[in-house]
Amino acid sequence: MRKLYAIGIGAGDPEHLTVQAIDRLNRVDVFFVLDKGSEKADLVRLRQEILDRFVTRPGYRVVLAEDPPRDRTPADYRAAVADWHAARAEVYERMIASELGPSGTGAFLVWGDPSLYDSTIALIEAVLARGNVAFEYEVVPGISSISALVARHRTTMNQIGRAVQLTTGRRLAEGWPDGVDDVFVLLDAHTTFDRFTGEGLQIFWGAYVGTPDEILLSGPLTAALADEIRRVRAEARERHGWIMDTYLLRRPARK
Repeated sequence: MRKLYAIGIGAGDPEHLTVQAIDRLNRVDVFFVLDKGSEKADLVRLRQEILDRFVTRPGYRVVLAEDPPRDRTPADYRAAVADWHAARAEVYERMIASELGPSGTGAFLVWGDPSLYDSTIALIEAVLARGNVAFEYEVVPGISSISALVARHRTTMNQIGRAVQLTTGRRLAEGWPDGVDDVFVLLDAHTTFDRFTGEGLQIFWGAYVGTPDEILLSGPLTAALADEIRRVRAEARERHGWIMDTYLLRRPARK
């Protein structure tokens, strides 16, 4: 039977790869990569650099497929994401069926960790549910963006005995979550932290964490620091054509 791996490759530094990930890379016949266009060509290039550095098995292939377009300003966000995932599942199914032999081994190289804000596992399950192609699969964990962020800022994910929440800018815009002092925010194109300046919070912000283009800013969340992050973020996005950033907002633990 076909075998698939969803391999977490870390947040950008090739040295984030685990020994387990390197072992699985060297079992793979075909690596499947979704091409997100010229603006994000760096993401394809970094994956190839990982293969060049760690794969010693000869004869593997890399199969590229165009990532289906996504509506970035939908009237119905959840419906738009569902449509996008369905289109991606069709691409996954087509690649697996046409490029991987009945006993072949394939892999998707997943940025960060496959279990954190990533759709690869859900898409693999969707392909299986369609029933048109049979395979088994294994998930290999990787260093997540939030793990890399707090390590680079030399801090921790949580304060002792306090809860942590992972959310998006879209959800944070609805207000600070109850009972939580540490909030990690992913997928925030609108710098929602602006709404919390002057409330005694700290921010630990990072973009392109783990890559040569890494940018880190932190400190008390004042209006001045918020302005600086916004400026640096906009300049970086203009320079690269894309940006991957995340941040931790921390409220001092209440006594």
